[in-house]
Amino acid sequence: MRIKFWNAAVFTVLGLILNIGYLQAQKLPSGPQVLTFFSDADDSEQPYGLYLPKNFDENKKYPLVIMLHGAGSNHRLDLRRVFGKSNAEGETDDEATRYFPQFDDVDFIVASPFARGTAGYQGIPEEDVYDVLDDVKKRFKIDENKTYLTGLSMGGGGTLWLGLTRPDIWAAIAPVCPAPPDGTFGLAANALNFPVHFFHGDADPVVPVADTRKWVQHLQDIGVEVSYKEFVDVKHDSWVSAYDNGFIFEWFGHAERNPYPDRVKFISRQYKYNKAFWVQFDKMDLTALAEIDANLNKPNAATITTKNLSAFTVNLKGHPKFNAASNVTFSIDGKALSAKTDSAVSFVKNNNVWAVASNPITTGLVKKKGAEGPIFEAFSSRHVYFYGTADNPSPEELKKRVDLATKAANWSDYRGEFLDRIMFFPRILADKQVRPSDMESSNLILFGTKETNAMIAKYADRLPMHLNPADKTHGLFYIFPVDKHYVAINSGLPWWTGAEDKGFPFVSAMHRKLPQFRDIMLFKDASTNVIVEGSFSDDWKVTDDMKTKLTGSGAITITK
Repeated sequence: MRIKFWNAAVFTVLGLILNIGYLQAQKLPSGPQVLTFFSDADDSEQPYGLYLPKNFDENKKYPLVIMLHGAGSNHRLDLRRVFGKSNAEGETDDEATRYFPQFDDVDFIVASPFARGTAGYQGIPEEDVYDVLDDVKKRFKIDENKTYLTGLSMGGGGTLWLGLTRPDIWAAIAPVCPAPPDGTFGLAANALNFPVHFFHGDADPVVPVADTRKWVQHLQDIGVEVSYKEFVDVKHDSWVSAYDNGFIFEWFGHAERNPYPDRVKFISRQYKYNKAFWVQFDKMDLTALAEIDANLNKPNAATITTKNLSAFTVNLKGHPKFNAASNVTFSIDGKALSAKTDSAVSFVKNNNVWAVASNPITTGLVKKKGAEGPIFEAFSSRHVYFYGTADNPSPEELKKRVDLATKAANWSDYRGEFLDRIMFFPRILADKQVRPSDMESSNLILFGTKETNAMIAKYADRLPMHLNPADKTHGLFYIFPVDKHYVAINSGLPWWTGAEDKGFPFVSAMHRKLPQFRDIMLFKDASTNVIVEGSFSDDWKVTDDMKTKLTGSGAITITK
C-alpha cells in the first residue's frame, strides 16, 4: 500500500510540474490577434482584439491603449483602424474583417473590445470594456499610469463617457468624431487631470463638427489641457487621418497619469460613479449633478468646495503631501475643520454645516451605490427575465407571456446588414424556475402582477406598489432594490407599448428608451401617454406628489 501511494504521489507531482511547464510554454504571438474573456453578464465568451509588440517581454510593464469601435464595426476592424490600416481599394468591411495586415511595430499593448457590437458604451457594453481592461491586466504587466483611451464615432462618444465617469483610470483620452451619450457634456470638468485630443472632419455629415468645437471651447474655458485637429474637406471617416502614421501612439507616449494629483474636480449624478483619485461621494442629490473641487494646496491642508453633496470621504493615503503623524486641516465651503487620520476621513453636512462624520453615513434602505436606480441599472449588468405562471394560465395565455418576456430579452434583434445584431443573450425563465444563484447574482426583470408571477408575490410585502390585477389599460414599470440586487417590475402593458421606432437604432425599439426612464413610470394605452414618471425619494419611498397621481389613476395600490 505504501509503495502504491508513493508512486501515485510521484506521478501527481510530476504531472503538476509538466502541466506548469506546459502552461509557461504557452506564448502568445506578437502582433494582432483575438482573445476572449468570460462575461458573467450572460455566461458567454466575449472577443476582443489584442496587439502585442514585436519583441514582447513578459517581464516588462507596457503602456496600454484601449480602442473603442464605431457603429457597424467590430474589434477586428477597430484594431486595424487604430494602427492606420484602412480597407484595401474596393474592399468591404466584411472582407477586411477576415484578416490582419502587417502592423507597424509600437511599444504598446493595444486592446479593442467587441462590446456586443453596435450598442453604445453604457450598460453591458460599458461593463465589457472594463472586463477587457481587467483581463489584459491579469495576462500582462501593464503600467497603470500609462493607460489610454481612444475611439471613433460611437466609440469616440464612449471615450468621453468612460473617460469622464472614471477619470482616475486614464492617462489621456483621444476621441475621434465623437457622438457621446446624453449627459456626458456636464461631466467635462472631470478631465482636469488628463490631456484630451479631439479629431474631426469639417465636412462630417453624420456627427456635426460644431459639437466637437463646442467641447473643445468649453474644456479650454475651464482649464483642461485640450488639443484639436480638424481635417479640411473630410467627412465622417476622419479616423483615417487621425490614426495615420501612428500619431496616436506618439501623442499618448507623452502623457502619464499622476495617481495623486493635488487638485481633484469631480462631478457625478450616480453613486455608480462616486470616486475619483482621493475623493469619494457618499451622499448626493440624485436629481442634480453633485460637484466637488478639492485642492490639497499645501501639506496636510485642503480647501474644498461642494455642490449638491451632503457627505463625502477623502483618502489621502500615499499622497506625497499627506503626513499621517499630523492633523489635517480642511476648509469645506468655508467651514474650518481638523482631523487626525492614517488614511481616510469622512464628512457629513447637517443643517447646512459640515462636520467630521463619526458614524456610518448610509444605513437602512437608502439610495447608495448598487441601490440607486434608475430603471436602466437593472439592465446594466447580469439580469434574468421571468414570466409568470402562478395563476396556472391556459396554454394560450402562457404562450403570450413567454413571447412577451422573449421579446423583452431579445437584445440580438437583427437591425440590418450595417448594424447587425447585439451579441447579448440573457436567460428567460418561468417564475418557478428561479435558482438560488439567480437570487444571489442577478437582477430580476419580472413581468405580471403578484397574482400571476410568483417572484413578484415573493417580494409583495416589500414592494411599494402594485397594479390592480383587473386593469387592462395601464402599464406600470419601476425598479426597486431587494437584498443584493434590483428587481424591475413590469405589470400590465409592456414598457415599449406604442413606442415609435425613431432615431439611430443602437438598440431595438424595445430597449431604446430604457436609459431615459427614471425610477417609476405609469402610462395608459401607450408608453407615449405617461401619467406618472419620476424617482423614489432618497429612502426609496413614493413621494407625495407621485402618490397622488398614482392612486388617482385608479390602477395602482400603494403599499408603503
